[in-house]
Amino acid sequence: MTTNTIDTIARQMAIASIGGYQTYISPRKGFACPHRLLHGGESCSTYIKQVLGEQNLLSAIQTSVRRFQDCNAARETLKATPGSGCLIIPCCIPI
Repeated sequence: MTTNTIDTIARQMAIASIGGYQTYISPRKGFACPHRLLHGGESCSTYIKQVLGEQNLLSAIQTSVRRFQDCNAARETLKATPGSGCLIIPCCIPI
């Protein structure tokens, strides 16, 4: 197998995993993506799924780390904002 083939397979598996998360876990978890709540637009899972379809695996991982850091910062902002509705439970692992 070539590196390009491994990259493609890994990205397809990650996209499928995110799709499973979005279908079965996300609707039942009881809280929303802080980045989406604060800034609007896409949730982290939708954003990263899109990135995985457009970039190679290494670039997508680097982009994902930055997005999770931004999401964690959004969580902190929402947590400090009275009446924001954001729970203390993060959607993203602090990185």
